[in-house]
Amino acid sequence: MSITRHVSNDGKELTIAVHGKFDFGLVHEFRRAYSSIGDEKPTIYIDLRETEYLDSSALGMLLNMRKAVSDNVKGIHIINSRPEVKTILDISRFDKLFTIE
Repeated sequence: MSITRHVSNDGKELTIAVHGKFDFGLVHEFRRAYSSIGDEKPTIYIDLRETEYLDSSALGMLLNMRKAVSDNVKGIHIINSRPEVKTILDISRFDKLFTIE
């Protein structure tokens, strides 16, 4: 379980990748990943390519992130979800709150 963070050279994109299980064990690490986003009002990409599992606490973390950064970002995109993870996002109606690609 881990989270990696990458900011583009121009500061306009922040990518947070979740590896392994996305659950309550990552709450502090996930919060740190988006806590300092800079002044560029970046677009945030949550890359779930390596995410094997997503539980309700992960959904809550995504909602908390959205609330915390909504005035300071251009948008939040959830990208590269595996089919089983995308199903959870669909059932939870996260497509109404995030751009899911």
